[in-house]
Amino acid sequence: MNWQAAVESTVTAMGYDLVDCERSPKGLLRVYIDRVVDDPSGEYIVVEDCERVTRQLQHVLEVEAIPYERLEVSSPGLDRPLKKAADYARFAGQEIELTLKVAFQGRKKYKGLLEALGEGWRLVFNDGKVEQALDFSLDEVKEARLVPVVDFKGRRFQPPPMDAAPGAQAEAEETDGDRKQ
Repeated sequence: MNWQAAVESTVTAMGYDLVDCERSPKGLLRVYIDRVVDDPSGEYIVVEDCERVTRQLQHVLEVEAIPYERLEVSSPGLDRPLKKAADYARFAGQEIELTLKVAFQGRKKYKGLLEALGEGWRLVFNDGKVEQALDFSLDEVKEARLVPVVDFKGRRFQPPPMDAAPGAQAEAEETDGDRKQ
């Protein structure tokens, strides 16, 4: 069994989605895992998931006599790459950054909303003041990644409003326990 097949079969057998794996000439084996759609254990990969997969991969790689110097298992990050058709289907309706292999109308990079379109895909983007659509197939894509969504509005410890009464700061500090703002 080659190293890619060993990694893929191990990761998928453990109930994770293999996003990507790469091997450097210096012996680094890097594996990116993600949760499968509708995973009841959560939406995001956590450290314990990476530890679990690392331990299992170490055993499999040793049994299969696949050499490596260092093994890294991690989540794909907020800007997760889209590699397979299943990735595009999973993240349809979300904003992505798309790089084409060959320029279309003078440009290769686009950013917009991903939509399924029969056998292909569509990227809806705003070019200046006009909304446009780019239809493409996966064969035309050099790279595609999710646009990170960072929401700070859900922060638990927010300062009181500026127009709050003078005692509001002290009350906020008391309700936040021993964590100061």
